[in-house]
Amino acid sequence: MISYLGVAGISALVTFVLSWVIWKLSHRYRLYPKIRERDVHTRPTPRLGGVAMFIGMLVAFVAASQVGNFAIVFGDPQRVFGVGAAALIIVLIGVADDIWDLDWLTKLAGQIIAAGVLAWQGVQIATLPIGGQTIFSPYVSLILTVFAVVLVMNAINFIDGLDGLVAGVALIANLVFFAYVWFLQQQVQTEYFNLASLITAALIGACIGFLPLNFHPAKLFMGDAGALSVGLLMAASAVSVTGQVDPNIIGQDQVYNAFFVGAYIPILLPFAVLIVPLLDFGLAVIRRLLAGKSPFSADRKHLHHRLLDMGHSHLHAVLIFYAWTLVVALGCLAYMFIPAVWATLLIVAGLLVCTIVTLSPLSRRKALETVAQATDPADETADVARYDQLDVASTGPVDIHLQEDPR
Repeated sequence: MISYLGVAGISALVTFVLSWVIWKLSHRYRLYPKIRERDVHTRPTPRLGGVAMFIGMLVAFVAASQVGNFAIVFGDPQRVFGVGAAALIIVLIGVADDIWDLDWLTKLAGQIIAAGVLAWQGVQIATLPIGGQTIFSPYVSLILTVFAVVLVMNAINFIDGLDGLVAGVALIANLVFFAYVWFLQQQVQTEYFNLASLITAALIGACIGFLPLNFHPAKLFMGDAGALSVGLLMAASAVSVTGQVDPNIIGQDQVYNAFFVGAYIPILLPFAVLIVPLLDFGLAVIRRLLAGKSPFSADRKHLHHRLLDMGHSHLHAVLIFYAWTLVVALGCLAYMFIPAVWATLLIVAGLLVCTIVTLSPLSRRKALETVAQATDPADETADVARYDQLDVASTGPVDIHLQEDPR
Protein backbone atom coordinates (compact mmCIF):
# COMPACT_ATOMS: atom_id res chain seq x y z
CA MET A 1 0.00 0.00 0.00
CA ILE A 2 2.89 2.39 0.73
CA SER A 3 4.12 1.95 -2.83
CA TYR A 4 0.73 2.93 -4.21
CA LEU A 5 0.56 5.93 -1.87
CA GLY A 6 3.95 6.97 -3.21
CA VAL A 7 2.71 6.72 -6.80
CA ALA A 8 -0.40 8.78 -5.97
CA GLY A 9 1.70 11.33 -4.07
CA ILE A 10 4.17 11.84 -6.91
CA SER A 11 1.35 12.16 -9.43
CA ALA A 12 -0.46 14.69 -7.21
CA LEU A 13 2.62 16.82 -6.56
CA VAL A 14 3.78 16.99 -10.17
CA THR A 15 0.23 17.65 -11.40
CA PHE A 16 -0.29 20.48 -8.92
CA VAL A 17 3.02 22.21 -9.71
CA LEU A 18 2.55 21.92 -13.48
CA SER A 19 -1.08 23.05 -13.25
CA TRP A 20 0.03 26.21 -11.47
CA VAL A 21 2.75 26.82 -14.08
CA ILE A 22 0.33 26.25 -16.98
CA TRP A 23 -2.20 28.57 -15.36
CA LYS A 24 0.37 31.35 -15.07
CA LEU A 25 1.75 30.88 -18.58
CA SER A 26 -1.72 30.64 -20.13
CA HIS A 27 -2.70 34.02 -18.73
CA ARG A 28 0.61 35.61 -19.67
CA TYR A 29 0.38 34.47 -23.29
CA ARG A 30 -3.46 34.45 -23.51
CA LEU A 31 -3.65 30.71 -24.12
CA TYR A 32 -7.37 30.42 -23.54
CA PRO A 33 -10.36 30.23 -25.90
CA LYS A 34 -13.32 32.55 -26.12
CA ILE A 35 -16.39 31.80 -24.03
CA ARG A 36 -18.90 29.69 -25.94
CA GLU A 37 -22.68 30.02 -25.73
CA ARG A 38 -23.01 26.71 -23.87
CA ASP A 39 -20.28 27.50 -21.32
CA VAL A 40 -21.20 28.08 -17.69
CA HIS A 41 -18.16 30.18 -16.75
CA THR A 42 -18.30 33.92 -17.44
CA ARG A 43 -14.62 34.78 -17.88
CA PRO A 44 -11.97 33.28 -20.18
CA THR A 45 -10.27 30.34 -18.47
CA PRO A 46 -7.29 28.27 -19.69
CA ARG A 47 -8.15 24.71 -20.73
CA LEU A 48 -4.76 22.98 -20.79
CA GLY A 49 -4.85 21.40 -17.33
CA GLY A 50 -5.05 17.94 -18.90
CA VAL A 51 -1.42 18.32 -20.00
CA ALA A 52 -0.35 18.73 -16.36
CA MET A 53 -2.37 15.68 -15.34
CA PHE A 54 -0.87 13.55 -18.10
CA ILE A 55 2.71 14.55 -17.24
CA GLY A 56 2.02 13.99 -13.53
CA MET A 57 0.82 10.44 -14.18
CA LEU A 58 3.71 9.81 -16.59
CA VAL A 59 6.27 10.86 -13.97
CA ALA A 60 4.51 8.61 -11.42
CA PHE A 61 4.78 5.67 -13.83
CA VAL A 62 8.47 6.32 -14.41
CA ALA A 63 9.04 6.46 -10.65
CA ALA A 64 7.10 3.22 -10.16
CA SER A 65 9.29 1.49 -12.75
CA GLN A 66 12.24 2.02 -10.40
CA VAL A 67 10.50 0.29 -7.49
CA GLY A 68 11.04 -3.44 -7.18
CA ASN A 69 7.44 -4.09 -6.15
CA PHE A 70 6.22 -3.05 -9.58
CA ALA A 71 8.70 -5.23 -11.47
CA ILE A 72 5.92 -7.64 -12.44
CA VAL A 73 3.94 -4.79 -14.02
CA PHE A 74 6.84 -3.48 -16.08
CA GLY A 75 7.88 -7.04 -16.84
CA ASP A 76 5.17 -6.87 -19.50
CA PRO A 77 6.28 -3.65 -21.24
CA GLN A 78 3.92 -4.15 -24.16
CA ARG A 79 0.83 -3.40 -22.04
CA VAL A 80 2.48 -0.46 -20.27
CA PHE A 81 3.56 0.95 -23.63
CA GLY A 82 0.02 0.53 -24.94
CA VAL A 83 -1.43 2.56 -22.06
CA GLY A 84 1.19 5.30 -22.45
CA ALA A 85 0.90 5.53 -26.24
CA ALA A 86 -2.90 5.60 -26.16
CA ALA A 87 -2.88 8.32 -23.48
CA LEU A 88 -0.38 10.39 -25.49
CA ILE A 89 -2.56 10.18 -28.62
CA ILE A 90 -5.61 11.29 -26.65
CA VAL A 91 -3.77 14.18 -25.01
CA LEU A 92 -2.53 15.43 -28.39
CA ILE A 93 -6.03 15.19 -29.86
CA GLY A 94 -7.45 16.92 -26.80
CA VAL A 95 -4.93 19.77 -26.88
CA ALA A 96 -5.60 20.30 -30.59
CA ASP A 97 -9.33 20.45 -29.87
CA ASP A 98 -8.85 22.83 -26.94
CA ILE A 99 -6.87 25.19 -29.18
CA TRP A 100 -8.51 24.84 -32.61
CA ASP A 101 -11.90 23.26 -31.76
CA LEU A 102 -11.78 20.15 -33.97
CA ASP A 103 -14.90 18.70 -35.56
CA TRP A 104 -16.48 15.69 -33.84
CA LEU A 105 -15.53 13.23 -36.61
CA THR A 106 -11.82 14.01 -36.25
CA LYS A 107 -12.00 13.62 -32.48
CA LEU A 108 -13.88 10.33 -32.77
CA ALA A 109 -11.29 8.99 -35.22
CA GLY A 110 -8.51 9.90 -32.79
CA GLN A 111 -10.36 8.17 -29.94
CA ILE A 112 -10.78 4.99 -31.99
CA ILE A 113 -7.09 5.00 -32.92
CA ALA A 114 -6.07 5.44 -29.26
CA ALA A 115 -8.42 2.69 -28.11
CA GLY A 116 -7.14 0.45 -30.91
CA VAL A 117 -3.52 0.98 -29.85
CA LEU A 118 -4.48 0.13 -26.26
CA ALA A 119 -6.22 -3.09 -27.27
CA TRP A 120 -3.57 -4.04 -29.84
CA GLN A 121 -0.90 -3.91 -27.14
CA GLY A 122 -2.73 -6.42 -24.97
CA VAL A 123 -5.01 -4.32 -22.74
CA GLN A 124 -8.28 -5.82 -23.92
CA ILE A 125 -11.29 -7.77 -22.77
CA ALA A 126 -10.41 -11.45 -22.77
CA THR A 127 -13.51 -12.79 -21.02
CA LEU A 128 -16.96 -11.57 -20.18
CA PRO A 129 -17.26 -11.53 -16.39
CA ILE A 130 -20.68 -13.18 -16.41
CA GLY A 131 -20.26 -16.91 -16.10
CA GLY A 132 -16.63 -16.67 -17.18
CA GLN A 133 -17.47 -16.67 -20.89
CA THR A 134 -14.26 -16.56 -22.93
CA ILE A 135 -14.07 -14.52 -26.09
CA PHE A 136 -12.29 -16.85 -28.45
CA SER A 137 -11.99 -14.48 -31.39
CA PRO A 138 -9.24 -11.84 -30.98
CA TYR A 139 -11.12 -9.62 -33.40
CA VAL A 140 -14.27 -9.70 -31.27
CA SER A 141 -12.17 -8.90 -28.21
CA LEU A 142 -10.54 -5.99 -30.04
CA ILE A 143 -13.87 -4.55 -31.19
CA LEU A 144 -15.48 -4.86 -27.75
CA THR A 145 -12.50 -3.21 -26.09
CA VAL A 146 -12.41 -0.31 -28.54
CA PHE A 147 -16.16 0.24 -28.13
CA ALA A 148 -15.96 0.16 -24.31
CA VAL A 149 -12.99 2.54 -24.15
CA VAL A 150 -14.50 5.06 -26.58
CA LEU A 151 -17.79 4.91 -24.67
CA VAL A 152 -16.15 5.69 -21.33
CA MET A 153 -13.99 8.46 -22.80
CA ASN A 154 -17.01 10.26 -24.22
CA ALA A 155 -19.09 9.69 -21.10
CA ILE A 156 -16.45 11.40 -18.97
CA ASN A 157 -15.98 14.19 -21.51
CA PHE A 158 -19.72 14.88 -21.68
CA ILE A 159 -19.96 15.81 -17.98
CA ASP A 160 -16.98 18.17 -18.14
CA GLY A 161 -19.08 21.31 -17.79
CA LEU A 162 -18.74 22.49 -14.19
CA ASP A 163 -15.75 23.43 -12.05
CA GLY A 164 -14.28 20.37 -10.35
CA LEU A 165 -16.93 18.01 -11.69
CA VAL A 166 -14.85 15.53 -13.70
CA ALA A 167 -11.88 15.60 -11.32
CA GLY A 168 -14.11 15.00 -8.30
CA VAL A 169 -16.25 12.28 -9.88
CA ALA A 170 -13.12 10.55 -11.21
CA LEU A 171 -11.48 10.78 -7.77
CA ILE A 172 -14.46 9.13 -6.06
CA ALA A 173 -14.81 6.49 -8.78
CA ASN A 174 -11.13 5.57 -8.74
CA LEU A 175 -10.95 5.39 -4.94
CA VAL A 176 -13.85 2.93 -4.93
CA PHE A 177 -12.39 0.96 -7.84
CA PHE A 178 -8.99 0.79 -6.16
CA ALA A 179 -10.67 -0.61 -3.01
CA TYR A 180 -12.42 -3.20 -5.17
CA VAL A 181 -9.20 -4.31 -6.88
CA TRP A 182 -7.36 -4.42 -3.55
CA PHE A 183 -10.06 -6.61 -2.00
CA LEU A 184 -10.14 -8.80 -5.10
CA GLN A 185 -6.40 -9.38 -4.81
CA GLN A 186 -6.82 -10.63 -1.25
CA GLN A 187 -9.70 -12.94 -2.04
CA VAL A 188 -8.49 -14.50 -5.28
CA GLN A 189 -4.75 -14.52 -4.58
CA THR A 190 -3.83 -12.35 -7.55
CA GLU A 191 -0.79 -10.08 -7.69
CA TYR A 192 -0.92 -7.08 -5.36
CA PHE A 193 1.10 -5.02 -7.82
CA ASN A 194 -0.73 -4.97 -11.12
CA LEU A 195 -1.43 -2.59 -13.97
CA ALA A 196 -5.01 -1.80 -12.93
CA SER A 197 -4.02 -0.68 -9.43
CA LEU A 198 -1.06 1.31 -10.74
CA ILE A 199 -3.19 3.21 -13.27
CA THR A 200 -5.85 3.87 -10.65
CA ALA A 201 -3.33 5.14 -8.08
CA ALA A 202 -1.76 7.51 -10.61
CA LEU A 203 -5.21 8.79 -11.62
CA ILE A 204 -6.18 9.38 -7.99
CA GLY A 205 -3.04 11.45 -7.49
CA ALA A 206 -3.59 13.46 -10.67
CA CYS A 207 -7.16 14.33 -9.65
CA ILE A 208 -6.04 15.37 -6.16
CA GLY A 209 -3.27 17.55 -7.59
CA PHE A 210 -5.56 19.19 -10.13
CA LEU A 211 -8.60 19.91 -7.94
CA PRO A 212 -7.11 22.90 -6.02
CA LEU A 213 -6.96 24.91 -9.25
CA ASN A 214 -10.12 23.42 -10.75
CA PHE A 215 -12.60 23.63 -7.88
CA HIS A 216 -15.16 26.43 -8.04
CA PRO A 217 -14.30 29.11 -8.98
CA ALA A 218 -11.89 27.34 -11.32
CA LYS A 219 -8.63 28.94 -12.37
CA LEU A 220 -7.83 26.15 -14.84
CA PHE A 221 -9.85 23.59 -16.80
CA MET A 222 -8.60 20.14 -17.78
CA GLY A 223 -10.12 20.50 -21.25
CA ASP A 224 -10.65 17.60 -23.64
CA ALA A 225 -7.05 16.54 -23.12
CA GLY A 226 -7.80 15.90 -19.46
CA ALA A 227 -11.36 14.57 -19.66
CA LEU A 228 -10.63 12.16 -22.50
CA SER A 229 -7.40 10.89 -20.95
CA VAL A 230 -9.12 10.37 -17.60
CA GLY A 231 -11.82 8.36 -19.37
CA LEU A 232 -9.23 6.38 -21.32
CA LEU A 233 -7.23 5.43 -18.23
CA MET A 234 -10.33 4.56 -16.19
CA ALA A 235 -11.45 2.27 -19.00
CA ALA A 236 -7.95 0.78 -19.30
CA SER A 237 -7.80 -0.04 -15.58
CA ALA A 238 -11.26 -1.62 -15.66
CA VAL A 239 -10.49 -3.64 -18.80
CA SER A 240 -7.16 -4.86 -17.42
CA VAL A 241 -8.77 -6.31 -14.30
CA THR A 242 -12.18 -7.31 -15.65
CA GLY A 243 -12.18 -10.84 -16.96
CA GLN A 244 -8.82 -11.72 -15.39
CA VAL A 245 -10.55 -13.62 -12.57
CA ASP A 246 -13.12 -16.37 -12.96
CA PRO A 247 -16.39 -14.93 -11.60
CA ASN A 248 -17.55 -18.45 -10.67
CA ILE A 249 -14.65 -18.74 -8.22
CA ILE A 250 -15.52 -15.34 -6.77
CA GLY A 251 -19.15 -16.24 -6.31
CA GLN A 252 -18.30 -19.44 -4.40
CA ASP A 253 -16.33 -17.59 -1.71
CA GLN A 254 -18.13 -17.41 1.62
CA VAL A 255 -17.56 -13.69 1.87
CA TYR A 256 -20.22 -13.16 -0.79
CA ASN A 257 -23.94 -13.32 -0.20
CA ALA A 258 -26.12 -16.27 -0.99
CA PHE A 259 -27.48 -14.67 -4.14
CA PHE A 260 -24.00 -14.70 -5.71
CA VAL A 261 -24.18 -10.98 -6.41
CA GLY A 262 -20.41 -10.97 -6.03
CA ALA A 263 -20.11 -12.95 -9.23
CA TYR A 264 -21.45 -9.96 -11.12
CA ILE A 265 -19.40 -7.29 -9.35
CA PRO A 266 -16.59 -7.38 -11.97
CA ILE A 267 -18.98 -6.14 -14.64
CA LEU A 268 -21.29 -4.07 -12.40
CA LEU A 269 -18.70 -2.01 -10.57
CA PRO A 270 -16.98 -0.37 -13.58
CA PHE A 271 -20.42 0.81 -14.71
CA ALA A 272 -21.50 1.74 -11.17
CA VAL A 273 -18.59 4.11 -10.60
CA LEU A 274 -19.41 5.74 -13.95
CA ILE A 275 -23.19 5.78 -13.55
CA VAL A 276 -23.55 9.58 -13.76
CA PRO A 277 -21.33 10.09 -16.86
CA LEU A 278 -22.88 7.10 -18.65
CA LEU A 279 -26.41 8.31 -17.86
CA ASP A 280 -25.64 11.78 -19.17
CA PHE A 281 -24.00 10.32 -22.28
CA GLY A 282 -26.96 8.06 -23.02
CA LEU A 283 -29.51 10.84 -22.58
CA ALA A 284 -27.47 13.22 -24.73
CA VAL A 285 -27.14 10.72 -27.58
CA ILE A 286 -30.87 9.90 -27.56
CA ARG A 287 -31.82 13.58 -27.33
CA ARG A 288 -29.62 14.60 -30.26
CA LEU A 289 -30.59 11.68 -32.47
CA LEU A 290 -34.29 12.41 -31.94
CA ALA A 291 -33.59 16.01 -32.93
CA GLY A 292 -31.90 14.82 -36.13
CA LYS A 293 -28.45 15.97 -34.97
CA SER A 294 -25.11 14.27 -34.59
CA PRO A 295 -24.77 12.47 -31.22
CA PHE A 296 -21.54 14.43 -30.69
CA SER A 297 -22.98 17.88 -31.43
CA ALA A 298 -22.66 20.24 -28.47
CA ASP A 299 -25.67 21.64 -26.61
CA ARG A 300 -26.63 23.08 -23.25
CA LYS A 301 -28.95 20.34 -22.02
CA HIS A 302 -26.59 18.10 -20.05
CA LEU A 303 -27.53 17.01 -16.54
CA HIS A 304 -25.31 19.63 -14.94
CA HIS A 305 -26.97 22.36 -17.02
CA ARG A 306 -30.38 21.12 -15.92
CA LEU A 307 -29.35 21.25 -12.27
CA LEU A 308 -28.34 24.89 -12.71
CA ASP A 309 -31.62 25.68 -14.47
CA MET A 310 -33.54 24.03 -11.63
CA GLY A 311 -32.08 26.55 -9.21
CA HIS A 312 -29.01 24.82 -7.79
CA SER A 313 -25.89 26.90 -7.33
CA HIS A 314 -22.72 25.89 -9.16
CA LEU A 315 -21.24 24.32 -6.03
CA HIS A 316 -24.45 22.51 -5.08
CA ALA A 317 -24.75 20.97 -8.55
CA VAL A 318 -21.20 19.61 -8.35
CA LEU A 319 -21.75 18.20 -4.85
CA ILE A 320 -24.95 16.50 -6.02
CA PHE A 321 -22.99 14.75 -8.77
CA TYR A 322 -20.45 13.67 -6.18
CA ALA A 323 -23.22 12.29 -3.96
CA TRP A 324 -24.88 10.27 -6.73
CA THR A 325 -21.53 8.78 -7.75
CA LEU A 326 -20.58 7.94 -4.16
CA VAL A 327 -23.91 6.30 -3.31
CA VAL A 328 -24.03 4.05 -6.37
CA ALA A 329 -20.34 3.11 -6.30
CA LEU A 330 -20.18 2.36 -2.57
CA GLY A 331 -23.54 0.63 -2.70
CA CYS A 332 -22.34 -1.70 -5.43
CA LEU A 333 -19.11 -2.37 -3.55
CA ALA A 334 -21.12 -3.12 -0.38
CA TYR A 335 -22.46 -6.31 -1.97
CA MET A 336 -19.01 -7.78 -1.49
CA PHE A 337 -19.07 -7.25 2.29
CA ILE A 338 -22.66 -7.36 3.57
CA PRO A 339 -25.79 -9.39 2.72
CA ALA A 340 -27.57 -8.40 -0.47
CA VAL A 341 -30.68 -7.21 1.35
CA TRP A 342 -28.75 -4.70 3.45
CA ALA A 343 -26.65 -3.56 0.51
CA THR A 344 -29.83 -2.96 -1.52
CA LEU A 345 -31.43 -1.01 1.33
CA LEU A 346 -28.28 1.07 1.60
CA ILE A 347 -28.43 1.96 -2.09
CA VAL A 348 -32.17 2.72 -1.98
CA ALA A 349 -31.79 4.96 1.08
CA GLY A 350 -28.87 6.81 -0.47
CA LEU A 351 -30.67 7.29 -3.79
CA LEU A 352 -33.76 8.55 -1.97
CA VAL A 353 -31.75 11.19 -0.12
CA CYS A 354 -29.99 12.22 -3.35
CA THR A 355 -33.33 12.51 -5.15
CA ILE A 356 -34.80 14.73 -2.44
CA VAL A 357 -31.77 17.02 -2.48
CA THR A 358 -31.73 17.12 -6.28
CA LEU A 359 -35.41 18.07 -6.57
CA SER A 360 -35.51 20.46 -3.62
CA PRO A 361 -35.30 23.65 -5.75
CA LEU A 362 -38.56 22.69 -7.47
CA SER A 363 -40.52 22.95 -4.20
CA ARG A 364 -38.94 26.33 -3.46
CA ARG A 365 -39.75 27.52 -6.97
CA LYS A 366 -43.37 26.38 -6.65
CA ALA A 367 -43.73 28.21 -3.36
CA LEU A 368 -42.23 31.35 -4.86
CA GLU A 369 -44.54 31.24 -7.87
CA THR A 370 -47.55 30.77 -5.57
CA VAL A 371 -46.57 33.85 -3.58
CA ALA A 372 -45.94 35.86 -6.75
CA GLN A 373 -49.38 34.99 -8.14
CA ALA A 374 -51.17 35.79 -4.89
CA THR A 375 -49.42 39.14 -4.37
CA ASP A 376 -51.00 42.42 -5.47
CA PRO A 377 -48.51 43.99 -7.93
CA ALA A 378 -49.22 47.40 -6.41
CA ASP A 379 -48.36 46.22 -2.92
CA GLU A 380 -44.59 46.14 -3.26
CA THR A 381 -44.10 46.11 0.49
CA ALA A 382 -46.06 42.89 0.91
CA ASP A 383 -44.25 41.38 -2.05
CA VAL A 384 -40.83 42.05 -0.53
CA ALA A 385 -41.93 40.75 2.87
CA ARG A 386 -43.19 37.47 1.43
CA TYR A 387 -40.06 37.07 -0.66
CA ASP A 388 -37.89 37.55 2.41
CA GLN A 389 -39.90 34.95 4.31
CA LEU A 390 -38.96 32.37 1.72
CA ASP A 391 -35.29 33.16 2.35
CA VAL A 392 -34.58 32.61 -1.28
CA ALA A 393 -31.24 34.32 -1.11
CA SER A 394 -29.86 31.65 1.23
CA THR A 395 -30.92 28.74 -0.90
CA GLY A 396 -29.33 29.65 -4.25
CA PRO A 397 -30.59 31.17 -7.48
CA VAL A 398 -34.20 30.61 -8.54
CA ASP A 399 -35.54 31.43 -11.99
CA ILE A 400 -39.15 32.44 -11.49
CA HIS A 401 -39.97 32.48 -15.20
CA LEU A 402 -38.24 29.20 -15.98
CA GLN A 403 -35.98 30.91 -18.47
CA GLU A 404 -32.83 29.19 -19.67
CA ASP A 405 -29.65 30.33 -17.98
CA PRO A 406 -27.93 32.64 -20.50
CA ARG A 407 -24.53 31.19 -19.52
